Amino acid sequence: MTRTNEAGETRITSATGATTPAGDVQPVYPHTMRLQRFLARAGVASRRGSEDLMTAGRVTVNGRTAQLGAQADPETDVICIDGRPLPPRAPKRYIMLNKPRGYVTTMHDERGRKTVADLVAVAGERLYPVGRLDLDSEGLLILTNDGEIANCLMHPSHEIPKTYEVDVEGGDLAAAAETMHAVTELEGYRVRPAEVTVLAQGRLSVTIHEGRNRQVRRLCALAGLRVRRLVRVAEGQLRLGTLAPRQWRPLTEQEITYLKSHL
Repeated sequence: MTRTNEAGETRITSATGATTPAGDVQPVYPHTMRLQRFLARAGVASRRGSEDLMTAGRVTVNGRTAQLGAQADPETDVICIDGRPLPPRAPKRYIMLNKPRGYVTTMHDERGRKTVADLVAVAGERLYPVGRLDLDSEGLLILTNDGEIANCLMHPSHEIPKTYEVDVEGGDLAAAAETMHAVTELEGYRVRPAEVTVLAQGRLSVTIHEGRNRQVRRLCALAGLRVRRLVRVAEGQLRLGTLAPRQWRPLTEQEITYLKSHL
């Protein structure tokens, strides 16, 4: 629970009676953690979104409004959003979907288009996409209810490499590959040089690190190429492999460990 001493310092009291300043990074009780981190891990919102909830006064711990920097013990403290206790924590789930063309990477689309949520509904839980693939792109997409992992992997600082196989038309592919590799700025943003390999006539392998909106398509356009098909086949150590379009599978323990290594 949170307490304020005579000096005006906010401290967290654990079930053992030990206290720690709310601003300390490391709690003294092994089950306490920063509240925004817990909310993200519980799938309530991203870390930033959880901070916004706290700033708005919508989060309480044991009946008291939580402040930014507060810590809590999810096992013993009563944590509420808008006065409603959080439901029991669902087991963390991590799946890989082979997204087909024609689906938007969102849980709900106001325009009524098909979403990736439709494809994973049988998973039985609300899972959120990590990153995005545009409507006409296909391939590897990670979905999870682990908000902390999702927020971490999408942060630009991690620059997890993403590899695409791209069917294209127009121009000399060897020269186009060199042009694409030479690009270090894209629409005002600095980007690392893409790794581009000619796989066959009309097909490239393109690896990027930032994952900006339609980045591969824009690189192709700069090289005078028209994209006919774009499939993400790898993200870091994760590989799409033989997973069929529209199908999904749970990540292996090794793959989950890899994702968590970025925390």
